[in-house]
Amino acid sequence: MALGRHLSLRGLCVLLLSTMVGGQALELRLKDGAHRCEGRVEAKYKGEWGTVYTEYWLIAGVEEVCRQLECGVAIDAPRGSYFGPRLGPIWFLYGSCESREDESVLTLYKCVHVHFKNYNDTFSHDQDIGAVCSGSVRLFGGDRPCSGSVEVHSGKEWIPVSDGNFTLPTAQVICAELGCGKAVSVLKHMPFRESDGQVWAEEFRCEGEEPELWVCPRVPCPGGMCHHSGAVQVACSAAYSELRLMTNGSSQCEGQVEMNISGRWRALCASHWTLANANVVCRQLGCGVAISTPRGPHLVGRDDQISAVRFHCLGTESFLWSCPVTALGSSDCSHGNMASVTCSGNQTQVLPQCNDSMAEPAGSAASVESAPYCSDSRQLRLVDRGGPCAGRVEILDQGSWGTICDDGWDLDDAHVVCRQLACGETLNATGSAHFGAGSGPIWLDDLNCTGNESHVWRCPSWGWGRHNCRHKEDAGVICSEFLALRMVSEDQQCAGWLEVFYNGTWGSVCHSPVDDITVSVICGQLGSGESGTLNSSVGLREGSRPRWVDGICCQKTDTSLWQCPSDPWNYTSCSPKEEAYILCAGDLLFLCVCPNPVACSEILYFKIEVI
Repeated sequence: MALGRHLSLRGLCVLLLSTMVGGQALELRLKDGAHRCEGRVEAKYKGEWGTVYTEYWLIAGVEEVCRQLECGVAIDAPRGSYFGPRLGPIWFLYGSCESREDESVLTLYKCVHVHFKNYNDTFSHDQDIGAVCSGSVRLFGGDRPCSGSVEVHSGKEWIPVSDGNFTLPTAQVICAELGCGKAVSVLKHMPFRESDGQVWAEEFRCEGEEPELWVCPRVPCPGGMCHHSGAVQVACSAAYSELRLMTNGSSQCEGQVEMNISGRWRALCASHWTLANANVVCRQLGCGVAISTPRGPHLVGRDDQISAVRFHCLGTESFLWSCPVTALGSSDCSHGNMASVTCSGNQTQVLPQCNDSMAEPAGSAASVESAPYCSDSRQLRLVDRGGPCAGRVEILDQGSWGTICDDGWDLDDAHVVCRQLACGETLNATGSAHFGAGSGPIWLDDLNCTGNESHVWRCPSWGWGRHNCRHKEDAGVICSEFLALRMVSEDQQCAGWLEVFYNGTWGSVCHSPVDDITVSVICGQLGSGESGTLNSSVGLREGSRPRWVDGICCQKTDTSLWQCPSDPWNYTSCSPKEEAYILCAGDLLFLCVCPNPVACSEILYFKIEVI
C-alpha cells in the first residue's frame, strides 16, 4: 500500500524524466482535451501511441505531467472516459519492489516500470488516466474572467510579463489560447503585484496566428532583464459580457443598448446601428434573435454617458466586441439618437421569413431600423476593399458566401446594399469584378431594385441561385461611409499632408489635438514606421478641400485611426492653417506610381489606403 501511494504521487516521474526506451527518451502527450495542456495521458512506443494505466492516480502525478509538458500547474486528475472513448494499446505503469514509508523518492524510482505490452485484455479504456493543467499562460487579477495581467509559468511559479515590446498580435494569441475570443485592449504601464520579485526574461514576438503563446518566437532580454515601465494587462472579448437592454429602469430583452465601459454604463449611439449588430446583442444576452431596431428614447442624463463608437457586425459574431469598430468622425448623439433593440426573447413566435418573392408594402420607405430579422440567417458583406463600406458584394446563404452578377447592376441596386449595411449613400456601383473575382455560388442576377427595398435579396431578379454569369462579372459597391487614409506630398515618401477619404471626397485632417500617440497610430497604419511628428512650421497649403475631422485623440490600444475618438464629421472642421502635416520615421510600404500625388487621387484611392 505504501508503494502504491508513492507511485500515485511520484511514480510517473520515471516516465517523464528518466525512462529510455530503445535508446530514445519516452514521448508523452495529452490528447483530446480542449487545448494541448489537458487530455488523456498517452505514451509513444515504437511509433504507436497508447494510453497509460496505473492503479492510483492523484493530483501530484498530474503535477509532474504539467511540469514536463510546460503546461503550468495541475488542476485535476481525471481518469476513465473523461476525454472520450479511445482505441489502441494500453501500457501498464507498475511497481515491482517493496518500499518503506521513509524510503527516498530516488529509491522508489528504481521500483517503477512501464510494461510496453498491449493490456487491452487485462484493463479497459474506462480506466485511462488523464491530466488537466492550467496552461503556460494566464490572465491574473482582472475584474472578470478573460482579463488581467499576463503571467507565464516557469515550471515552478507564475511570473509576470512586462510591457516592453508587448504587441497586440501577442495578446490575440493569448486570448485565443485561453478560449477568450479576441483581444480588445492592451494596457501598459500597469503596477506589478507586491509579491512580484521578478519579470519574465524574454520578449514574445507573436504574429497573431500562432495556436498558442509557446509557439511564438521568443527573444531573450539583454542580461536577462527586459526593459519595461510596468506590467501588461490584456482584456479579451469574452471578458466584456456586461451588456444590457434598458427600458424604464429595468433590464430585459428589449430597450436601449448600454454597455459597461471602464466601470460606467454608457448608451450606444444609433449611428450605423444595424439589424446585424442587434442580432449579436440579442444572442450575447441570451435573448434569442433581433426583431427590430427602433430608435430608442434618450434615457441617459448627460452626454458624457453616451458611447459614439460604431460597430460593423455581420450578425454571426458571439460578442459585440468581436465586430469591427470605428469611432473617427462619430455622429452627434446628444438628441436622443440612441441604439435600441427588440429581441425575440423566450416568446413562442414565428419570425418573418426572407421570402425571395416578398414585396415591400406599397409606398413603403423601408429602412434597416425597422426591417424584420430573416430567420434563414442570410448575411451581407463587402469584401476585398479593406473596410466594411466598399468592396465586392457577397451574401451568405446555406453556409456559403456568394456574389451578385453585374447584369443590370446600377445605383438603385447599390443603394439598397449601402443602406442595408448602414454605410450611407452610394458613390459608385462597380461591375466586371472591379474588386476582384469572388468564388462560390452566384446568388443573384439581373437585379432590378427600386432603391427602397430593405434587403438586396428582396429586389426583383431571375430568382435565387439562377444566373448566366461568371465571377469575372461580380458586382461591387463604394458607399459614402467608406474610409481611406493617405499622405500627400510633392517629393516626400514618409511625410505629407494627412488626408481622409470620406463621403466620396478626399479631405484634410485638423492637427488639434494630435499628439505623439495619434501620430504613431497614423504612421503605423500607413506602413511608415511606428513613430512620427507633427510638423507645424509648414506654410499654408494651396487649393481648397474639405477639412473633415478635428479633435482626434488616439489611445495606445488603438490599432488604426478609425478606432480613435474625434469630433463629428464636418466639411469645415477647422481653418486652413490648422491642416495636419505628418512626418513619419519609417519607410512607406506602399508607393504612389504617379509623379504628382495630388493629381492622382484615384490611383492613391485604390493603391495606397491601408485599413
